[in-house]
Amino acid sequence: MTVDDTGSGADGGGRVDPEPAPDSADPGEDPLALRLEGLILGAERRYTPFQAARSAGVSMELASRFWRAMGFADIGQAKALTEADVLALRRLAGLVEAGLLSEAMAVQVARSTGQTTARLAEWQIDSFLEGLTEPPEPGMTRTEVTYPIVELLLPELQEFLVYVWRRQLAASAGRVVQAGDDEEMVDRRLAVGFADLVGFTRLTRRMEEEELGELVEAFETTSADLVAARGGRLIKTLGDEVLYAADDAGTAAEIALLLVETMANDETMPELRVGIAFGTVTTRMGDVFGTTVNLASRLTSIAPKDAVLVDTAFAEELIRTGDAPASEAAAAEETAAAEKEGEEPPAYRFALQPMWQRPVRGLGVVEPWLLTRRGAGGGESS
Repeated sequence: MTVDDTGSGADGGGRVDPEPAPDSADPGEDPLALRLEGLILGAERRYTPFQAARSAGVSMELASRFWRAMGFADIGQAKALTEADVLALRRLAGLVEAGLLSEAMAVQVARSTGQTTARLAEWQIDSFLEGLTEPPEPGMTRTEVTYPIVELLLPELQEFLVYVWRRQLAASAGRVVQAGDDEEMVDRRLAVGFADLVGFTRLTRRMEEEELGELVEAFETTSADLVAARGGRLIKTLGDEVLYAADDAGTAAEIALLLVETMANDETMPELRVGIAFGTVTTRMGDVFGTTVNLASRLTSIAPKDAVLVDTAFAEELIRTGDAPASEAAAAEETAAAEKEGEEPPAYRFALQPMWQRPVRGLGVVEPWLLTRRGAGGGESS
């Protein structure tokens, strides 16, 4: 039974009584698994889906839409739902009735929350609890160890989850407030970058599963840390590929070059290639869509190993903001003029080299630019 917010009873002190499954449990269900369910949910199984919907004052059709959006499987009319399920339905429906959310938006809220927390829960069980619940003594079962550990960790993890969510919500709200107009809240001009490990498919044939998993985890962790530290936003990871976004081209460029440099210094990592595009992006449920995203993906596929390719709009944005010169010749002229006047020459961070024009499927003819870092002396770095 995979519907969430189900469980056994809790006493008034907040600790769940670890007794066998309630009467509503399926006889075939593992009683130890049900004990954990009751511990985590802290509520007793009382309702069938129909009863829960009726108690919440919503139609069964809307209740099913909400539950499916949250990622919960259909359970027929088994008595597997709790007061928490009723309260969740009542809250979502109440937001719609109050006019704060449309019904479609409420379903989106349910879906985005369900998808995000489902991945988090899977990760915590697979990578976190699995390591902590190794039986410390022969003869002890994993479940005997898991129950008290979950009991101790649950309130701490819950508080930490709420803290991180509030922080992220504050950051996102700040970006919306700073948007120039209402259209920018949804369709914004962003720099979008893809970073892709070269030859990953070949690696999957040669490496053991555990070794491959460690490589992917190291790549995703390193990428996430670099993106966050430099002020970008990690949109998603796809095993051998990460997608990130930044509000300005300079930040996206710095992240891309740091990713290449960091992976190149790690002998265990394959080569990396990065593609970046700048333009209007549609944001939905934490993801990004549109021609700009597609172009960044195409540039990644044609980028040389350990190199960064950008589109013309991105190059023009770097030039406009003074992060890169229009050309090395222009930079030399500016330096000479500044020295003649006794002034400091422009300090460019990046260099751009136009590459060959080529047709890109679905996007027409594209002229990529090779992005590199400029040396401290003002010239292009090697």
